[in-house]
Amino acid sequence: MRVMTMNGRRRRAHDKLAALPGVRPVRRPVRPGVGDADEKFDVYYVRTGRKSAHPLVIIPGGPGAASIALYRAFRRRAAVAGLDVIMVEHRGVGLSRHDDSGADLPPEALTVDAAVDDIAAVLDDAQVERASVYGTSYGSYLAAGVGVRHPGRVQSMVLDSPLLSADDIDAVRAQTRRVLWDGADLAPRMRRLAADGVLRSEDVLLAIGLYELAGPEGLGRQLDLLLARRDWLWRVAESVTKLVTERKTAYRHEPDLVERIAYRELNYGAVPDGGPLDPSVALRQMATGDVDFVAEPYDLTSEMPGFAWPTVVVSGGRDLTTPPEVARRIADLIPDAALLELPTAGHSILDTREHAALRICEAVQAGQSHDLPSRSTELDALPANLTVRLLVRAITVAARAESAVPGAIPRVVRQLATS
Repeated sequence: MRVMTMNGRRRRAHDKLAALPGVRPVRRPVRPGVGDADEKFDVYYVRTGRKSAHPLVIIPGGPGAASIALYRAFRRRAAVAGLDVIMVEHRGVGLSRHDDSGADLPPEALTVDAAVDDIAAVLDDAQVERASVYGTSYGSYLAAGVGVRHPGRVQSMVLDSPLLSADDIDAVRAQTRRVLWDGADLAPRMRRLAADGVLRSEDVLLAIGLYELAGPEGLGRQLDLLLARRDWLWRVAESVTKLVTERKTAYRHEPDLVERIAYRELNYGAVPDGGPLDPSVALRQMATGDVDFVAEPYDLTSEMPGFAWPTVVVSGGRDLTTPPEVARRIADLIPDAALLELPTAGHSILDTREHAALRICEAVQAGQSHDLPSRSTELDALPANLTVRLLVRAITVAARAESAVPGAIPRVVRQLATS
């Protein structure tokens, strides 16, 4: 049974966001392929900045990340940088979550093909013939999907922390184990904690996140605290991670409906291989529905050699979520692609290194895609997003304080919480 979810509070939030400057709805079929008789609903998009012939279409990761509310600050800064940006609210998320009756979209409405065709329909509505398409993480698969289904709409492309296929899990496992299980630095501590039962299967995603954001030194501090049986900071970080990645937040992060795309079409919940630190184990535990993989929509390995537009493939050297190996394979597949590697960055440059992402966008729009690899050191040195810097700083300071005076900080936190 479909659940009516457009209550009064959500309706007010919906109407407020829908009234923002540059926000427009586009009528789209609920179940694509059924024909004109199919019921329709509104997919929303927003356009900001001075209009140009070939705007940037920015596609966030997920699936589950909203566009209109979540990226308002990014779009403001992009407009200041002179960029014309279009962002589409993914069907099943935020403003594009409901049909005309206010009910959640049905499962069959939520597919990669439908989301890709929504992007093309938005370009039609915006009267844009061709656009530069920037996709990050899951969004890179949608960006590539535009190239497969609507190649005539692509002016240029940026694939940030990209996905290639359902088999990416093999590279993810290999790189995660290479860094965290078999290496000389972090691995001995990880193996000892696992042997002692301190590290659980679901902790692998937290370890990956800390490594990507805080680097080996930041993760190493946490592991040292765990070895000393001081796990409160680890559990706080775990709670924050779950809050960010799993909790449904209206109009910002709504993975509940669209997670079927991740598992059914992109193999997020791959069958565990029985080895250590398998991210698929934790991802299967996170799912609220069926985790079985059915089939991916495109064979990008076969399709990408036909991509005839300037393409930049961006990869963080610390990315364990979509490892550099996958980005390099993609750069080899796409003719004349520019591979930009940022050694100290983690996953999703758009979300963690916005300054670098904006410089990349500026270069692409100026027709300077092939200059970007030579700017790797410059772009890697740009500061991380403020929220990322504050988070890493807080974890670092707390770890040092806990090492100096065990138990002091959690006692203070508890006292503040009960005062």
